[in-house]
Amino acid sequence: MLESERLRFELAHLEDKGFFFKLLNSPNWIKYIGDRGIKTEQDSENYIKNSLIKTYNDKGFGLYKMVVKTTNLPIGICGFVKRDYLDSVDIGFAILPEFEGQGYTFEAAKAILEYGQTELGLGTVYGITTPDNKASQHLLVKLGLQFVFKRTDKIQNQELLIFSNQQRISAPHQN
Repeated sequence: MLESERLRFELAHLEDKGFFFKLLNSPNWIKYIGDRGIKTEQDSENYIKNSLIKTYNDKGFGLYKMVVKTTNLPIGICGFVKRDYLDSVDIGFAILPEFEGQGYTFEAAKAILEYGQTELGLGTVYGITTPDNKASQHLLVKLGLQFVFKRTDKIQNQELLIFSNQQRISAPHQN
């Protein structure tokens, strides 16, 4: 599908349930993205089927598995999510703790952003993070996105910072 210098991007498969179980239960996933209730590998398989694979089929894009080329080891995810409250997609990413701080997430996000713009024809791309997730904020800015507005997630009652690659974006009405 797509490659960067050190990474290959692949669709998620049901056989990846062990990897996704580990990723979705990693400390930063729980802290910054939220507990998805993945308590067993069967839960992980259901998440892959009902979230990741469904999005590939419904939208033609989604969150892709980041695989290190030299080891074939999956280390994280990166891709696009379409949320009801935004008029375009947002770029999402997560990585296993043992691979943080090695430049993989920036490398992945840069390649995915370029893919979205050139191959998927995306204009506006958002980035969403929490106010305390300084690493994600830094990465979004490094990608060329700028803070545009705050939003409260009514489900988790959590403040979110919305970034965009377009500078003149106004906050949509919150329902």
